[in-house]
Amino acid sequence: MHWDVIIIGAGPAGSACAWELQRKGKNVILLDKASFPRVKLCAGWITPYVFKLLELSPDDYPFGLLKFNRLIFHFKGRRFPLPTRQYSVRRYEFDRFLVERSRVKMIQHEVKKIERTDNGFVIDETYRSKYIIGAAGTHCPVYRTFFKTGTPRDEAKHIVTIEEEFEYKYRDSNCYLWFFENNLPGYAWYVPKANGYLNIGIGGGAAALKKRSQSIQEQWQQFINKLDKLNLVRGHTFSRRGYSYYLRSKEHTVYNDGAFLVGDAAGLATLDMGEGISAAIQSGLLAARAIIRGHPVSYTVDKIAKLSFFKLLFPF
Repeated sequence: MHWDVIIIGAGPAGSACAWELQRKGKNVILLDKASFPRVKLCAGWITPYVFKLLELSPDDYPFGLLKFNRLIFHFKGRRFPLPTRQYSVRRYEFDRFLVERSRVKMIQHEVKKIERTDNGFVIDETYRSKYIIGAAGTHCPVYRTFFKTGTPRDEAKHIVTIEEEFEYKYRDSNCYLWFFENNLPGYAWYVPKANGYLNIGIGGGAAALKKRSQSIQEQWQQFINKLDKLNLVRGHTFSRRGYSYYLRSKEHTVYNDGAFLVGDAAGLATLDMGEGISAAIQSGLLAARAIIRGHPVSYTVDKIAKLSFFKLLFPF
């Protein structure tokens, strides 16, 4: 069967793209190597702007949603409580919700090979489409096949992380962020979530850590020791995992003759906070609308915010 658009990756970028294309009458499918719902490590904080992009209100969201009226920043040891309006979600629930809301068929399939043809693209000799959307994160096969050689990623923007999300009877329901603690070239977080879940993690620049002869694992150990001293997390046996992504670069090639990159596949995480959900959803919608207009070459991410901090203080 031949589709108008095949989207590889069913996270927020892919699902938002699918939702927009489907409601405008396009024939589209989602491919993802995982079955949903699936565990996805992420601090999972979102702004009211995310709901605005999705044409939803927080009351429309059927799963756990925890609201924060302030965020407590720590910058080089100094504490700054700042007013805001943010929410935390579990990606396990949020991503499933977005896939189901898109009303687009999702097929569990790990993409091995993508070929360009006279009529568009063929994936693993089975799935054919006019356009293809790469929404499968840092290691997206669309990036690897059509963008990597001509647009190598900026390794100075490469972020490595360690985090864990787990059930925990937390006593402190505040959201905490620590910047440059223990000489970490990045930040750490403590994010409570609804229904008794907690997400903690750290992220830092891979190149900067290497230059300082530091490791993200050493920073993680210092961080969990700090959480214990602060009585934020005690008595938990950690089972942390890691992943990586890229911050926003100056140069962005996100379209190549029918192939699009969105979300983390395009490297759109904000420069200050490493936040990627808002940019992922926005880029997915922009790619969809370029296709709907019949002018795919117009797709660009230039207007997507490069920084998160302003949105924290002025979330609308």
